[in-house]
Amino acid sequence: MQSSALHARAEAVRRFNRYYTRQIGVLHEHLLNSKFSLTEVRILYELAHRSGLTAADLCRELGLNAGYLSRVVAGFQKKGLLVKTRSPTDARTFQLELTGQGRATFAPLNDASRHEVIAMLERLSEPAQQQLVDAMDQIRQLLGGSSANYLLRDPRPGDMGWIVHRHGALYAQEYGWNMEFEALVAEIVAKYVKEHDPAGERCWIAEKDGKVVGSAFVVRHDAETAKLRLLYVEAAARGLGIGRRLVDECLRFARQAGYTRMVLWTNSVLVDARRIYERAGFRLIEEAPHHSFGKDLVGETWARDL
Repeated sequence: MQSSALHARAEAVRRFNRYYTRQIGVLHEHLLNSKFSLTEVRILYELAHRSGLTAADLCRELGLNAGYLSRVVAGFQKKGLLVKTRSPTDARTFQLELTGQGRATFAPLNDASRHEVIAMLERLSEPAQQQLVDAMDQIRQLLGGSSANYLLRDPRPGDMGWIVHRHGALYAQEYGWNMEFEALVAEIVAKYVKEHDPAGERCWIAEKDGKVVGSAFVVRHDAETAKLRLLYVEAAARGLGIGRRLVDECLRFARQAGYTRMVLWTNSVLVDARRIYERAGFRLIEEAPHHSFGKDLVGETWARDL
């Protein structure tokens, strides 16, 4: 038999849900004074910020009925907002991509949503704003279970040294690379810290249970091109989607920073990372053998348009 305390907690959650849905306007028939529903805007958001998504991906991650999603996709196609392309890795499935018109349609909705939230936050002091964000992270983590029990954050003092250390240790353990690789990572990190341009460069730290479990960097390659660097995920945290999420964040930031292309350099032995890059829309454009880090390797350059 369910306890009265559990019922009281359930009612508290329902009260919060009613309050917050009023705050963000999801009860309106159309969101942000647009012709789109909340669900339609969420679909546009996912397609604008992530590459290589299929209908099955959207159904699973947004909890949508396949028939409903099919009707929404068909409507978006009819309006010229998206196209279907056959998956390069599975000919039986189709990836959904926004067209130029689709991105132009979504952009003002994204801006309007951001401005609404900024207006809500501006009513609070900066410490209260951070307290609110931390509380939201805690709710997400508690309800998401182990698969969502991590967060991405900006680097703090000590993180950069940890990234160098873990790259050196992990690649020695998993691939037998020597300390030349650790020296290379140290050079990349030092350059980022000394020359960091917030407008066009960023680092993300993945944290789980209070521990750093991954990282990724976006740095400027040239005026039009961003470079993805130092993507890594600790072995114990793999399988949670952290690597893919880090790459998605890198792509999102690069688009917002005004880049039109992203490149990265990796090696053929890094099979798991290569899968993430391929699924994110990167394509191998150049490869060359080299002897580095105490091993004979094949270096690879991957790229994609933004």
